[in-house]
Amino acid sequence: MSTAPSEISVKPPGIEFAIGALAATGAGFFTNPIDVVKVRLQLQGELAARNSYKKIYKNTLHAAYLIGKHEGVLALQAGIVPALYFQVVLNGIRLGVYNTAKNHELITNQKGDTAIFSTVIVTGLSGCMGAVLGSPFYMIKTQLQSQSAQSIAVGHQHNHMGTWCTIKSLWKEGGIAALYRGWYAGVPRLFVGSATQLTTFGLAADWLRSLDILTDQPILLTFVASAIGGSCVALTIQPFDVLATRLYNQRTEVGGKGALYGGLVDAFLKIFRTEGVTGLYKGLVPTWMRIAPHTVLCLVFYEKLDQLYSRLKN
Repeated sequence: MSTAPSEISVKPPGIEFAIGALAATGAGFFTNPIDVVKVRLQLQGELAARNSYKKIYKNTLHAAYLIGKHEGVLALQAGIVPALYFQVVLNGIRLGVYNTAKNHELITNQKGDTAIFSTVIVTGLSGCMGAVLGSPFYMIKTQLQSQSAQSIAVGHQHNHMGTWCTIKSLWKEGGIAALYRGWYAGVPRLFVGSATQLTTFGLAADWLRSLDILTDQPILLTFVASAIGGSCVALTIQPFDVLATRLYNQRTEVGGKGALYGGLVDAFLKIFRTEGVTGLYKGLVPTWMRIAPHTVLCLVFYEKLDQLYSRLKN
């Protein structure tokens, strides 16, 4: 990923998809625990005015401690199965599209550097595609991560028995419509997140090369550039991440209609009016603690798998 376009051997899109999916599942396994903490913090005090409710989770570390104490250490890996399925769909698509477009010089300028506008559009739209197709897994992931011991419960508790039991239950309830309930919730999250992450990653990598830094160490260059990209995405994605968590986890009424929110705009307005701006930034610290390492791991794993593929091919 850190190699200049002229030096890259173009791989079939299917290989790009497979490498991206495998890299993302590896990253997802390590970052899922902090994702569980993030979801709990985002649901705490839902639609309640600031300082009007008792904070069960005081901060990121306290939340992790309480989850481990009341539910066991393995609870920090809640929702890991649908989370990894979602990573396969999302990052298989967006990393596959990103690298295919990059290899064919569709998102680079004449110098071989990142073309900002085209990169934003390509990565943003591919992120949206992954968000929609992987929506059932993200919804189930969120609902499983929010389930907790009654003493530390926040948000609606769906009481699912597991991934496949939930899929069967949703299918019996309303078929494909039930599985894709709230599919739109992740669209702005992944457009903004994917565009920010991969565009800033590309720009950071270009900048490092222009300074002749780490050009002979592709893995380390990818590490530094992805750390920059991951940190940037944490700030831009946060309000949309809160919206997605709330919309996917809300209780539904007869017919599958959300009991709290009627859609993205309705959710935004209700959260802003009752919880203020800070409500849209709940869980910012664990979001950064998750997305920055996830970006680094995902892109570094991709780089290593890409190198491995090249060696095996040759």
